[in-house]
Amino acid sequence: MVARVTRRPFAHVLALALAVGTLVLAGPATGSADAASVCTGRPTRTIGFATGELRLYRTRHYVCALAVAKGPGAPRPMSVSLQPRGGRAAVSAGRFGRQAGPVTVHALNRCVRASASIAGRGTATGWILC
Repeated sequence: MVARVTRRPFAHVLALALAVGTLVLAGPATGSADAASVCTGRPTRTIGFATGELRLYRTRHYVCALAVAKGPGAPRPMSVSLQPRGGRAAVSAGRFGRQAGPVTVHALNRCVRASASIAGRGTATGWILC
């Protein structure tokens, strides 16, 4: 005995239209990209300098750093480094338009020191987040 296949193209098209309509009316599931950070964890320190700022984020096990320019523009020399006490520095350097980094190091129960520079001007910390 051969089973008869019934097709309901109208039902499928209607379901698809409802799904698309819901997404359009509800909007995106997340906020704007400017509000999000590329580093995980909570913001710990923000150290400003003439051409930008050094941003540090911390979780229980890791520290993350970014160098962010005051204004986006043409690519210019930028660098950010983060070093845990007793460990090697993680460095991101090059020509960037908006930010250098992120760089992340394992820093459970360890102090870190961070530095950043944008277009020849920069800042550095001592041992912090101990």
